[in-house]
Amino acid sequence: MATATATAPTARRAVLADLLPTASTRLGAQARDLALVAGGAALTGVAAQLSVNVPGSPVPVTGQTFAALLVGTALGARRGVASLALYLLAGMAGLPWFAEGTSGWAMPSFGYVLGFVLAAALTGALARRGADRTPVNTAVTMVLGSLAIYAVGVPYLALSLHVSLARAAELGLYPYLVGDALKAALAAGALPLAWKLLGRR
Repeated sequence: MATATATAPTARRAVLADLLPTASTRLGAQARDLALVAGGAALTGVAAQLSVNVPGSPVPVTGQTFAALLVGTALGARRGVASLALYLLAGMAGLPWFAEGTSGWAMPSFGYVLGFVLAAALTGALARRGADRTPVNTAVTMVLGSLAIYAVGVPYLALSLHVSLARAAELGLYPYLVGDALKAALAAGALPLAWKLLGRR
């Protein structure tokens, strides 16, 4: 007689932000989460100012993509999404902390900012499953997060410029793949090292 084998649910693991000192009260815990969310948004805004124009493309190379992926991974999906949503909404409202000190939603590259929220959800969920503990898993997490950003950013770019998806990929995907590989390699070294230094839990 065949027997059914129950599959145990994947354990919910800590993310790096969970290793910070915990608050003793509910209000303190909420204040701590708000500070993490605001800090992640601010980090992304600062990193966005590290910008280099790519000849022939309306999409600059910036540090904000790497920051967004790190925020999602380090804070977890819930706080990561909140942080990148704050970054998005504040920029739409006029805070000049998108790439090159811009704000609003009229620029062709705005789709990539939308993609940051999706990427934070993905990388944060993977981090909750321990995907930031080893170099290989961390690199895969960063690659998947980058793909999530492109999945929103490239179609948005195509619509904004009234070009085909293939042309949008030429403008807003292919020139950035080498840089994305370097970011994934950097994260693959940095995040597992952080876990090693802080102690795995």
